[in-house]
Amino acid sequence: MPWKETKPMEERMKFITMYLADEWSISELCRYFGISRKTGYKWIERYDTVGIDGLKDRSRAPFNHPNAVSPEVEQAIVDLRRRKPKRGPKKLHTLLQSRCPEVRWPSVSTIGEIIKRHGLVVSRRRSRKSPPYEQPFAGCESPNSVWSADFKGWFTTQDGWRCDPLTISDNYSRYLIRCQLVTSLDYNAVRPLFEASFREWGLPDAIRTDNGPPFASTTVGGLSRLSIWWIKLGIMPERIVPGKPQQNGRHERMHRTMKDEAISPPKATWKQQQRAFDRFRHDYNYERPHESLDQKTPAKVHKPSARSYPLLIPEMAYPDSMTIRQVKSQGDISWKGKHIYLSETLAGESVGLKQAREDLWDIYFGPIRLAQLDTGKKQLIHLPRKKRITRKQNKWF
Repeated sequence: MPWKETKPMEERMKFITMYLADEWSISELCRYFGISRKTGYKWIERYDTVGIDGLKDRSRAPFNHPNAVSPEVEQAIVDLRRRKPKRGPKKLHTLLQSRCPEVRWPSVSTIGEIIKRHGLVVSRRRSRKSPPYEQPFAGCESPNSVWSADFKGWFTTQDGWRCDPLTISDNYSRYLIRCQLVTSLDYNAVRPLFEASFREWGLPDAIRTDNGPPFASTTVGGLSRLSIWWIKLGIMPERIVPGKPQQNGRHERMHRTMKDEAISPPKATWKQQQRAFDRFRHDYNYERPHESLDQKTPAKVHKPSARSYPLLIPEMAYPDSMTIRQVKSQGDISWKGKHIYLSETLAGESVGLKQAREDLWDIYFGPIRLAQLDTGKKQLIHLPRKKRITRKQNKWF
């Protein structure tokens, strides 16, 4: 039976005091305190052996813990966390297992407790977030289905030089294809980096970007010299809705990691900053496991595209059902004796016109419907971007 509902230590002291008075039998004392004879003899034996301290509660923890973490294993976890301060318990566990598979590493939760006990965890203030927007991730079914490209916000090195890193990644495998500082944000500076990426990894089906230069422009269809080049290579340019960076969420999440590990704080010089980006890119692709990839690294998932970069850039081809017009140097086309202005960006390129109704023609550049020509009203109708057809909708692409 249990002790009476008072402080156990006080009850045990009272029990021993009455026992030492030798006025009660053991059976009478046990009935009085509501305990068994076995319990009574236990506390008498502990008092005779240890004294007052013997009446205190003892720890129930076993002397030997078969699953206890050895000091060597714990130190290895702490050392790795200090070298990789941005890695959480899951990624630390994966890295440790890949590097030393013969060691029996503790569970993810135990690793979390170890780094927390050593003061290597900084509590993050939680903020309210809107639900994720899933639509931009549709179609990322295999490597090179969709690449993402963007400029990480500019910053300056310690010696005052401006840094504009261009980043290119594969949405499916998260493989960081490029992380390169550029001297300007125009077509001439950016195209060689994309060309080098295409030569190394082949052509993706689509490239997702924002609406800024050099990816897009304010001309008809939002086309730029860069996106025109992509279309001629058979790459569909995808642009997120302005002000919706979450539509390119995977790439934006990589930017946050890059900022933590390669930019904060900025390096002393422009060259040192580029070397930091090179180290980050290697670590991100070959060392850092991703939970969305079943804790695999991007390098183990990514592979070259089946479409290689061509030796010659092909000219745009259209089906026989379309009427073809060449865009002149001033950005216009001729139509039944009239000059219809499209865009100087399209100068030298061919466009296709497809009759929609008696007086209405759709104007295409490759798979992109740029505008409509109303021959009755003799005017060009600019289309909202949401009406551009997709690769799947356009059978002749």
